[in-house]
Amino acid sequence: MDFKRYIRDIKNFPKEGILFKDITPLLQDSVALTKAADQLALLVGDVKIDKVVGMESRGFIFGPILAQKLQAGFVPVRKPGKLPYKKFSESFALEYGSDILEMHIDAIKEGDKVLIHDDVLATGGTASAVAKLVERAGGEIVQFNFLLELEFLKGRGKIANWTTRSLISY
Repeated sequence: MDFKRYIRDIKNFPKEGILFKDITPLLQDSVALTKAADQLALLVGDVKIDKVVGMESRGFIFGPILAQKLQAGFVPVRKPGKLPYKKFSESFALEYGSDILEMHIDAIKEGDKVLIHDDVLATGGTASAVAKLVERAGGEIVQFNFLLELEFLKGRGKIANWTTRSLISY
């Protein structure tokens, strides 16, 4: 299936000079959504996954679906002030600013095999920050999965120590 035809370009969002890749047309089509979820799960192969980590906010869309398909738990990584329990925090740079992500300290157990999923790999700042959170908790990162990758931003370089797979590349 040509998933690119379901991705819409939005100029100057969220700020001037950014070309945003909007995945909502894909999410609105039941066939495309199902096939994309199936293909993302296939990117993992036969590796046993204990936890799927999804980043706020669009990592929450496919993350739980992948967790279900892989018979794993789902761990939300959120922006500050959104998680009610004790947490680890990690700051990082975005292509258009900076941010902080948090994860509950008991979300991942020592030795858990972890798949980190997000919708887009851009500069790699978010992915790198989540990797630090997972490792701080004692998890073993098996793979990074992305719906789409913006190769020209070279984000893969920030997570070069791990297997990284993307369904769509630009």
